[in-house]
Amino acid sequence: MTEITRPDEAPESYEVQEAAAETDQAAGTDQAAPDPAGASEVAQLPLKPALEAVLMVVDEPATPEHLAKVLERRPREVSDALRELADEYTTQGRGFELRLVAGGWRFYTHGDYADAVERFVLDGQQARLTQAALETLAVVAYRQPVSRSRVSAVRGVNCDGVMRTLLQRGLVAEAGTEPETGAILYRTTHYFLERMGLRGLDELPELAPFLPEAEAVEGETQEGMPSFDVDDPSPDSQTEH
Repeated sequence: MTEITRPDEAPESYEVQEAAAETDQAAGTDQAAPDPAGASEVAQLPLKPALEAVLMVVDEPATPEHLAKVLERRPREVSDALRELADEYTTQGRGFELRLVAGGWRFYTHGDYADAVERFVLDGQQARLTQAALETLAVVAYRQPVSRSRVSAVRGVNCDGVMRTLLQRGLVAEAGTEPETGAILYRTTHYFLERMGLRGLDELPELAPFLPEAEAVEGETQEGMPSFDVDDPSPDSQTEH
């Protein structure tokens, strides 16, 4: 199933992320192709159509190594075919594109047609995250790993309900505990990268230069307001949902 993307999510060149695949041969993963005489039916299929068929049913980006194992081909051969397919779709001006996201390949709707697809999929339904959820997700993305109390301090409001929503949607996940306090830490997930159209956290946009430092905001907030303890039963605690 294809994913809705926006025009500003267009990917850059594939060469950087494909560099890791080029070490396969040295690492011994670029194994010889199956002997044609004893090859299975899958190995005898035309490579590009086989890749298209598999990628039509994946529910997350598939790595060249995984695809090579499934189709019984060399990883380098699969990587080259994927890049060629991506270039062909771009040249042909198709309504979808094959993109390298979060370390794997997957079909996505072309950004130019996102409005049409979004209108069809939503059809009047509200599927976007709330403003509170987006703000909380942004704090986690830039400060991870981070505890709920620290996120609440930065935002100035208890974020327990919002964090539960983000956990349920698979956008954030637990990432151990804070040594000093024992509080649970949270980080963004692989699914977050996929939905945002990012190859890695290093592609997160730079914060606006006029914004104050996060540490300063957090310090001022902690001094000017009570802390939010997730175990505090006080009815005065303000919580977002």
